[in-house]
Amino acid sequence: MHHLDLILTLTASLSAALVFGYITFRLKLSPIVGYLLAGFVVGPATPGFVGNQEIAQQFAEIGVILLMFGVGLQFHLKELLRVRKIAIPGGIGQILIATGLGVVALITTGGSWSTGLVFGLAISVASTVVLLRVLADNNDLHTPGGHIAIGWLVIEDLCTVLVLVLLPVIFSKTDASSVGVLISLAWSIAKLGLLIVVTLLAGQRVIHGILAKVSATGSRELFTLAVLVLPLCIALGAASLFGASMALGAFLAGMVVGRSNFSQRAATEALPMRDAFAVLFFVSVGMLFDPKMLLENPRLLAATLGVVLIGKPLTAFGIILGMKYPVRIGLVVAIALAQIGEFSFIVASLGEHLGLLDHQATNVLVATAIISISINPLLYRLIDPLERWLLRVAPSLRQRAGHTLTDHPEIHASSTTEGARSSVEQS
Repeated sequence: MHHLDLILTLTASLSAALVFGYITFRLKLSPIVGYLLAGFVVGPATPGFVGNQEIAQQFAEIGVILLMFGVGLQFHLKELLRVRKIAIPGGIGQILIATGLGVVALITTGGSWSTGLVFGLAISVASTVVLLRVLADNNDLHTPGGHIAIGWLVIEDLCTVLVLVLLPVIFSKTDASSVGVLISLAWSIAKLGLLIVVTLLAGQRVIHGILAKVSATGSRELFTLAVLVLPLCIALGAASLFGASMALGAFLAGMVVGRSNFSQRAATEALPMRDAFAVLFFVSVGMLFDPKMLLENPRLLAATLGVVLIGKPLTAFGIILGMKYPVRIGLVVAIALAQIGEFSFIVASLGEHLGLLDHQATNVLVATAIISISINPLLYRLIDPLERWLLRVAPSLRQRAGHTLTDHPEIHASSTTEGARSSVEQS
């Protein structure tokens, strides 16, 4: 019966994802909305067939590993450094402010500060898939604003990876004293440093050697299998040997492979598998969505939407204007980041596992993701009229547009989006 459950859940999930993904794509929305709705349809909140959530969750864990492997594969430090002057302070500043707003939203609606911290972190980071798609659809992928938005998002992703490592340590129930937490934190950071050194140095030679030997066989199947096995093995090793998250192990594996001569081929082989399991990840999240639960705390949903659609964009826009960048760049970055996606759910899943988030908070995150992802392309079309209006009411902002080359030459030298092009075309 278990095998039948597996086949039924897998078939129903992928079939529903295909149908709703196609519908949302035709409506010029992100397919992620369709995948979340597919999970809702095959979940317990709707009549008819109900998928096995435990099985879906197991597939989702593989999806998280491959998602993180893909992020690491496309991460290039040199390209990030070109926009570091705006991306690093901007990304970190926005995460801090958005997290703080999330804490306030939770506490004012009856939650605790620890729950609010995890909730705030979850809504502070945007979806890579959605951002790249919106920029590409509006021909802004290879513009200064697009370069900065992607660098900004990379910083958010790296901060989220760090959060995934530190949360289990900070909220561990083994030793509640502050001294115990500090000792555990120091020990975890030491193990994390060792994991990074082993993976990036020793692991680089081993991984490159394995890929070279497999590639020499000329078998595409074996190379594809190697690309699938490597992140899974390293993710498992990171968790079992170093006490780190499997997501971090997969991210480091992606970084190592991305620095090899096989990076392009590995990306080509890994992306289809990543996309398939990522679909199951979004479907498993959609299964948690229950519209009735939103009625129990509508204020939390309204506050969360306010943070994602108003608080985060205004923060980004203010930071960019404060650093003397042109208005249009501020609008592009601010609106492109006004949504939440895959990393939000990864943080939420960890929060639930640690007992810090309940189903209601996760439900609000799913609803916020569906709404914000759906309207993000529509908001992006307002950039031109918003820019004209701002320049009309504040003429002093006009002079910044002509100073971009002399004041901020780094945004023209950036080629960050070259590495992202294949992700957009595959998504």
